[in-house]
Amino acid sequence: MRPRMLRHILATSNMAARGHVQDPNDRRLRPIYDYLDNGNNKMAIQQADKLLKKHKDLHCAKVLKAIGLQRTGKQDEAFSLAQEVATLEPTDDNSLQALTILYREMHRPELVTKLYEAAVKKVPLSEEYHSHLFMAYARVGEYKKMQQAGMALYKTVPKNPYYFWSVMSLVMQAISAQDEKLAQTMFLPLAERMVEKMVKEEKIEAEAEVQLYFMILERLGKYVEALDMVRGPLGEKLTSELQSRENKCMMMYQRLQLWPECNALSYKLLLKNPDEWQFYLSYFDSLFHLMDKSWSPPNEEEHCVEGPVQTTVAEAVKFVVDRMEEEDKKDSRPLRGPYMACLELIHRLRQRGCPDEEELGDPLELMLQFFGKFGDKPCCITDLKIYLHLLPPEQHTQFRNRLGELVPLGEVGEDGFGFPGDTKALQRHLCVCQLSRVLGLQHTLDTEGKLCLITELKAHYHYGLQFGKSCLKTELQFSDTYCLMVAHVYIDLWTETGDENMLWQCLGVLEEGLSYSPSNAQFKLLLLLLFCRLGAFQPVVDLYSSLDAKHVQHDTIGYLLTRYAGSLGQFAAASQSYNFSLRFFHSNQKDTSEYIIQAYKYGAFEKIPEFIAFRTRLNQSLHFAQVRTERMLLDLYTEADITSSLEESVKAMGLCPEEDDIPWDNMRDNRDLTVLFSWDPKDRELTEEHRRLSLEEESVWLKVRSLTLRLLASLALLRHAPSSRNSDKTNENGVSAKSSTLQTLLSQLDLTLQTAAQITEKQTQYPFLGPPSSRLASALSSGSCHCQASALQLSLTLQELETTGLDDSSELQTQICNSFKSLIVQLQELLSRCKGEVLEMKNSRLMTQPSLLETLVFFVETVCVVLWVASYSASVLRPLKSSLQKKKKKTKDSSTAMPVVLSGFQEWTGSLQGIVTQALDHVKGQEASLAALKLAALTLGVGHAQTQEECGFTRAAMDKVQTSYLGSLQELGDLLRKRADSLKSLKF
Repeated sequence: MRPRMLRHILATSNMAARGHVQDPNDRRLRPIYDYLDNGNNKMAIQQADKLLKKHKDLHCAKVLKAIGLQRTGKQDEAFSLAQEVATLEPTDDNSLQALTILYREMHRPELVTKLYEAAVKKVPLSEEYHSHLFMAYARVGEYKKMQQAGMALYKTVPKNPYYFWSVMSLVMQAISAQDEKLAQTMFLPLAERMVEKMVKEEKIEAEAEVQLYFMILERLGKYVEALDMVRGPLGEKLTSELQSRENKCMMMYQRLQLWPECNALSYKLLLKNPDEWQFYLSYFDSLFHLMDKSWSPPNEEEHCVEGPVQTTVAEAVKFVVDRMEEEDKKDSRPLRGPYMACLELIHRLRQRGCPDEEELGDPLELMLQFFGKFGDKPCCITDLKIYLHLLPPEQHTQFRNRLGELVPLGEVGEDGFGFPGDTKALQRHLCVCQLSRVLGLQHTLDTEGKLCLITELKAHYHYGLQFGKSCLKTELQFSDTYCLMVAHVYIDLWTETGDENMLWQCLGVLEEGLSYSPSNAQFKLLLLLLFCRLGAFQPVVDLYSSLDAKHVQHDTIGYLLTRYAGSLGQFAAASQSYNFSLRFFHSNQKDTSEYIIQAYKYGAFEKIPEFIAFRTRLNQSLHFAQVRTERMLLDLYTEADITSSLEESVKAMGLCPEEDDIPWDNMRDNRDLTVLFSWDPKDRELTEEHRRLSLEEESVWLKVRSLTLRLLASLALLRHAPSSRNSDKTNENGVSAKSSTLQTLLSQLDLTLQTAAQITEKQTQYPFLGPPSSRLASALSSGSCHCQASALQLSLTLQELETTGLDDSSELQTQICNSFKSLIVQLQELLSRCKGEVLEMKNSRLMTQPSLLETLVFFVETVCVVLWVASYSASVLRPLKSSLQKKKKKTKDSSTAMPVVLSGFQEWTGSLQGIVTQALDHVKGQEASLAALKLAALTLGVGHAQTQEECGFTRAAMDKVQTSYLGSLQELGDLLRKRADSLKSLKF
C-alpha cells in the first residue's frame, strides 16, 4: 500500500463532485483515511466505530474499519465486515475503491471482479465502472471476460482504445490457449477481422493500434500481409521508435527469406548510419544467402523494391573498406562499426574458406589500428575479445608487445615501471593488460612471474588513484580494474599452488579497493564469493545488502548469497537472506498485474505478452523453488519442537506432503553465471556444458531437499493421526493413507539419491568465477542424506508395530532395535567427519577447513530429523507400554520381561543424549580454539609482498572470517542445546 493512497481515493471522489455541494460523508471519513495513511490503524478503527454509531449505513466507514483490522492481523474479522458491505452491492466510489484496496491486501483480487460486476449491472452507463471491471479481470487473467468487458465498454463509450482492449484480450486468449490450433483458427483470425473492420472504416488512430495489427499478423504467420501493412499508409504511424518501420520490414524480409530486399535495405541504412551493428549482421547474412543461391539481379528492372543489391564478396569488401576510409577522413572521432565490420567479414570469410579475406588486410594490423583509435575506451576490450581467435597462437606475444608500443607511459622509475600521464593513457594500458590475460599470456607465467605481475599491477593501481581524488563515493576509481586483475592473479596462484596465503592477500587487496571505491559492485561480488568459499557468511550479508540488488536481480544474482546461506551455520542471517529473495518473488504476481494494466491504459500492447512471459519465468524459477524450500526447512530445524510442535509448524506452513508444487518439467535457470568479470582465455571460460551440468546438479539437490521437506510433513501427520487400532475405518483411510504417502516419498528419495551419486561421481569442476557447486557432494559424502532416510524409514516400521501390537511382533521389535543401533553408528560417523580445526595457525600461516563447518551443519540437521523420529517413536511406544502395565496388573504377573523394543528405545535415547553432548563438547572446543587465536601474531610479509597498509586490510579480512566462524559455532551450539533439552521429554 503506497502512502497517501487512501487519501487519494477521497481526493478523487471530491474532484468528481467538483461544482456540486461536497458530500458531507467525505468530511466525516477524512480522519479515518488520514489515520490509515499514517499507519495509525488502531485509531482508524476507533474513529470508524464512532462514526458507525451515528451513521450505521455508512458503508465506506465499515470498509475502512476492515482495512484497519486487516493491517492489525485480524483477517477473519476484516473479511467478515467487508463481505457485509459487498453483499449490499455498493455503487459509491469511496466504498468500491476501499474494498478494492482491502481485497488486494488480502491477495483476493477475484473478489474485486464481483464488486464491479454488480456495480456495472446497477449503473450500466458508467464508463468508470466498466473500465474498473475490465482492469479487475486483467488482474486475475480472465481474458475471455476482458474481451466481453472491453466490447461492452466500447458500446457504452465508443472510444478506440476500448475497442482495442477487446482485440488484445483475444490475442491473450490465443497466447494462453493450451491448443495451438484453437489459437490459429479462432482467436487470432477473429482479432484480425476486428482490426480489419476498423481499417476499412478508416478508424485507426494511434500507433499502438498499428502495432497490435502487426502483432496479430505476425502470430498468424501472415508475413506478406504484415509487410504490406508496414510499407503502406498505416506504417507511417510507426514513429515512436527510431527506424521502427525499417526494423519491422527487415524482420519480415528475414522471415520470408527475401534476401535481395534484406540486403538492399541493410546497405541503404548503413549508408545513412554506418555504426548500426545489427544492419551489418543482416547485410552479411543476406549476402551469403544470395551467394549460396547464386542469385543474380534482373538485367533491366530494378534489383528489388529497396534498391540495388550486392551479391559478391568483392562488393562487400569494397563496401566495408569504403566505410572505414570515410571514417578515417573524418575530423571528428570515428565510429567503431565499420572497423568491427571488417573483422566480422574476415571471420565469416574464414568460416567459408574464401581467400578474399586477404583484401581486407591482416587481422593483427587491423586490431592494432582499432586499438589506436579506440584503445582509450572501456569498450575496446569487449570489441576486440570477440575476434582474438583470428590471431594464430604464435602471434599472441607479438600482438601484446605491439599494443604496448601504442601506450604512452612516462619514464621508468626506481621501481622499474613507467606510468600513464592521464586517464586515456591509463585506459589504454589497462586494455593491454586485459587482452594479455584473455590471450592466456598471464596464465603461462610461473609462480615468480605471477608475483612480479601482481607487483606491477598493484603499482599501477596505486598510481592511478591520483586521477580519482575528486571522485564521489558513488563513482568508480579509474584504476579499479587493476585491483580486480590483481585479485584474479592471486586466485590463479591459490588454485594452482594451494597456498592459502594468496587467498588472504587477495581478500586484503579487494578490501583496500573497496575502501577507495565503495560502490564497486565487482569488488563486492568477488569478496562475497571468496568469503563464502571460506565458509564465512557473516560479512556476506552486508556486502550483498550494499549491492542494493533491484527487482529481477534477486532472481539472477541471489544464488550467490542463498547457495551458502543455510550451509554455514548462520541461521539468523540465512533467514534474512531468504527473505531478500522471497519478498521479490511474492510481490511479482501483484506487480506484474499492475504492469499489464498500465500497458492496456497506455496502449503498449506488445509489452503485455512480455510481462506475462516475465511472470511465468519467475514462477518457474529454479532459484525461487530453492529459496522457498530452504526457508521452510530452516524454519523447521530452528523452530519445530522448540517453540512449537512439528505438527503445528507444518500446519502453519500449509505443507501438504501429497502435493509437489515445483514445476520440474518447466524449471527455468535464471541465474546470471557471468555476473563476475572475467578475462580468462576461451579454454577456461564457462561453457554450455558447465551450465547444463550445474542445472542438473542443482535440480537433483532441490529434489532431495523438497522430498526431505515433504517427508517431514508426512511424519508430522503420522504423529498427529489417531491410533490405528481404534477402528478399522481409521486404519483404512487415516494412518494407512499417510504411511502410504511416506513410503512413496521414501522410494522417490532413494531413487533421487541414486541419481545424485551418479552426478557426484563425475566430479565436475566449474570455472572459479562460474556457478558455485551445489551442496550435493558434501551431503552425500557426509552420510547425512542416508542417515535421514534411515530415520524416516524407521517411522514406517514403528507405525507397523503400532498396528500389530507388542504380543506378536518379536521380529519387528528386533528390526526396530537394529535400526536404533544403526542410526547411532551413522550419527557417530557423521560427527567424526566434523572433527578437526576449522581455523588454525601453522608455521605463522592461517589455515581454514570450511568443509568441517558445512559437515557440522549437516550433522545438526540430521540430529533434528532423528529426534523428530524419536519423538514419534515415543508417541507410539508410550500407549503400548501403558497397555502392557495394565495387563500386568490384571494378571498380577510381575515376572514378564520388558519387550526388547522398549528397552532398546531407552538405550537409544541415552545414546542420542551422549552424541549430542559429544557434539556440544566439540563445538565448545572449537569456540575456545578460535577465541584463543591471536591473529595479530601473524607475520604477513611487510615489504616486497605487502605494505603496512595492505597488511591492515588483510588482517581485517581475517578478523571477519574468525568472527563469522565464532558466530556460526555459537548458533550451532545454541540449536544443539535446545535439541538436547527436547530429548529429555522422550524418556518414559
